[in-house]
Amino acid sequence: MLLFSIDPECRFAHALASELGESLSALEDRAFEDGEHKLRPLVDPRGHDAYVIASLYGGPLLSPHDKLFQLLMFSATLREHGAGRVTAVVPYLAYARKDRQTKPHDPLTLRYVAQLFEAVGIAQVIVLEAHNVAAFQNAFRCLTLHVPAHEVFDPFVHEIVGVEPLAVASPDPGGVKRAQLWRESLEHRLVRPVGFAMVDKRRSAGLISSSNLVAGDVDGMTVLLLDDLIAGGDTMKRAADALRRAGAHRVVACAAHGLFTAGAPEVLAPPAVDQLLVTDSVPPFRLPVTGAVSRKLRIVSAAPRFADAIRACRVDLPG
Repeated sequence: MLLFSIDPECRFAHALASELGESLSALEDRAFEDGEHKLRPLVDPRGHDAYVIASLYGGPLLSPHDKLFQLLMFSATLREHGAGRVTAVVPYLAYARKDRQTKPHDPLTLRYVAQLFEAVGIAQVIVLEAHNVAAFQNAFRCLTLHVPAHEVFDPFVHEIVGVEPLAVASPDPGGVKRAQLWRESLEHRLVRPVGFAMVDKRRSAGLISSSNLVAGDVDGMTVLLLDDLIAGGDTMKRAADALRRAGAHRVVACAAHGLFTAGAPEVLAPPAVDQLLVTDSVPPFRLPVTGAVSRKLRIVSAAPRFADAIRACRVDLPG
């Protein structure tokens, strides 16, 4: 197999390569004065099973659009030069949140991204905790592999919670299935009952409203509040406040992708959220090095689970 990283400094890519016992294959990234780039593999991809790592978050240097285009161009180049199969390893998939039309003339950006992947010959896509798993799987016509975030967090729960009474909660109705799957997984792993709760939430035109209604019993429990991502933090903060009012002893906010966009450090600083647990799909470059949120933050690597997924789907191609 060949393993490439669009970002040579990506810590997740190096961690994944280490888990697989592989080295990242060399590529040339040549920048031109007008901002264009040329990406070229420095090894012959002909006949190889090739994996291209690119987490499509907006970073300090490149936008999601830049990273998406580079992934598409490099994948097309590998196919052009005979790669037997190209897999896009995309821990954070940009544009996945817009998976249905809620306003007149809305775009379906997830489907459009899927069509771009397929157009350049990408054969399969591996992502971490899609916003809506069913929509993700239905948007793509190529093979998809979905890594649930709870499989990344599972090994750390006993360390965080101990023997305290435990519940898993969703911060909104849309995440109920995600939270239920984690509750079932934890009951199997911990061999004890795990409660479940849901917090009511509505979003329209970017504004969040909530009646602070909590469905489920969390009184005296440590609550693992699970979502696919944290952006501005308002959803997690409102849900944590509601759970505290419902009697939760502690709230651990867990998300696959810690985007921490503008205002998140201030929103998440109050004590309603005791701890923040995220993966390394997005580095926390927007957070201050010190402060309340940084003290609460714990980052766990999704690389072992991605390595498992790649081992399960890799193939030995003829020739």
